[in-house]
Amino acid sequence: MYGLVRTWLLLLLVHTRTLGINVRRERTNVLLIVADDLRTSLGCYGDSVVKSPNIDQLASQGQVFLNAFAQQAVCAPSRTSLLTSRRPDTTRLYDFRSYWRVHSGNYTTLPQYFKSQGYFTMSVGKVFHPGIASNHTDDYPYSWSIPAYHPASFRFEKQKMCKGEDGKLHANLLCAVNVTEQPGGTLPDMESTDEALRLLKSRVNEDGPFFLAVGFHKPHIPFRIPQEYLSLYPLDQMTLAPDPDVPKRLPPVAYNPWTDVRKREDVQRLNISFPYGPIPTDFQLRIRQHYYAAVSYMDAQVGRLLSALDKLRLADSTIVVFTSDHGWSLGEHGEWAKYSNFDVATQVPLIIFIPYVTGLSNWLGQPTFPFVDVLSHSEQSFKNYKVIRNMVELVDVFPTVSHMAGLRAPRPCPDVSFQEELCTEGNNLAYTFRHRERGVNEEIAAFSQYPRPADTPQVNSDLPDLKDIKVMGYSLRTWDYRYTLWMSFNPKTFQVNVSDVHAGELYMLADDPSQDNNIYSDSEHREMMRKMASLPHTVSLQKRMKLQFSYLTAGRKRREKATTRMKRNRWGQVLRED
Repeated sequence: MYGLVRTWLLLLLVHTRTLGINVRRERTNVLLIVADDLRTSLGCYGDSVVKSPNIDQLASQGQVFLNAFAQQAVCAPSRTSLLTSRRPDTTRLYDFRSYWRVHSGNYTTLPQYFKSQGYFTMSVGKVFHPGIASNHTDDYPYSWSIPAYHPASFRFEKQKMCKGEDGKLHANLLCAVNVTEQPGGTLPDMESTDEALRLLKSRVNEDGPFFLAVGFHKPHIPFRIPQEYLSLYPLDQMTLAPDPDVPKRLPPVAYNPWTDVRKREDVQRLNISFPYGPIPTDFQLRIRQHYYAAVSYMDAQVGRLLSALDKLRLADSTIVVFTSDHGWSLGEHGEWAKYSNFDVATQVPLIIFIPYVTGLSNWLGQPTFPFVDVLSHSEQSFKNYKVIRNMVELVDVFPTVSHMAGLRAPRPCPDVSFQEELCTEGNNLAYTFRHRERGVNEEIAAFSQYPRPADTPQVNSDLPDLKDIKVMGYSLRTWDYRYTLWMSFNPKTFQVNVSDVHAGELYMLADDPSQDNNIYSDSEHREMMRKMASLPHTVSLQKRMKLQFSYLTAGRKRREKATTRMKRNRWGQVLRED
């Protein structure tokens, strides 16, 4: 009954908006929340282990994109791609060591665009990747009306803050702490939330709209989190990844040796062989426990932020976007961390709440986002009312949010767009809020990529400097398949040699959802390349890969149908003989 009432009220609200009745502020505020290293381990994405009630509550009021993908599974390139709506080959940022405005083009960012339209723009925590990648200023003053805020306690994040069994402090991977014993009695994400709440309060009585971006550091390693969150995940109830071994047909170039994890003191004491040596089972369980606890801790900070929208009466005038820069492997394929083209590294949560469009706001007299204390109410659950199953990408966020906020979405970029300051290499997903998804679209593809210094795992394989990149892995994800080609790359010219393929991967997701069985065939690829030799060099890499993929999968489907017909004929012959 509640579902029918909810649907009727949503239709009424949409109709009210269509009639032009002023039910909210003339300009909609935007709250962009970006987690760090968060895979789709959330209740609203079907994870039965994690406890994430505040994000799940947001999902119940918003639209959930179930198959959203980052363009590169590492922080600086992904965040720059998200905020400029340009792919890494356009920003030319594959590491942490260049500023795109100098290195490739003076591209307009998402907050910069809103600022140019009269918005007061603010950044808290890790939004841009700090350092050279954002000109040591988080792209201020281009993107922000005031200097970006970073929590003071973050400077302790890489120091020896984790109490070990010997009673001494270490720079460990696993770092559950007593917060009262930490410097200032706080942690970075708590500080960021406090500052974000202060900024929200400061904008309540202002006439102009605001764009507030809040970047949480967790669940990024080290897992320096309040120790009480571990109690949500008893170690004896934790399980290993379903596929903890390195797949037999995984090309060596595709493997990430998780060197940043290996550098932590507690991991070093395990004496794990490089690059494929597995982490001991008991330590794997503890990593997974700490990761999930970090997610619940971050969820609590999101809850504090969202509940403030209600208290400040901003929920009915603020678009909320929640996402992550990329995922994180938790032992799948024998890998940890990000740095790959697998789904666990490239797939991200993407949830968008739009007042009076996706949710009821507080028209029913109830708060939209009441805070849920996961430590005392860990069993709460929420239902997704609006989901999008087809592929989307993080480059889609810029045009979509611009449009839904009432601004003109940037126009699509030309194939070569280095001279274009404002355009998008993504798609405007505004139509998904107005129309019911009609089903699976097998033609839609999401693209990701990852650089490598060599064909075999190296110490710098996870994050090679630009000058060391020799191979680029381009990956195409559709509803049914993940298709990846590792090709020669020239870091001086930024050119990929599409004829020099070092390795390939093809996974059929219906039979192999974890992407463990590589069915790529060198002979099939050679035949496909021969057939497509006449393709003009001007064809973009994305279009070229889609054509190649269509050829490979069409041939495979034809063979499967032929095999099925042959089996049926043989079975019919047996029946006739009997």
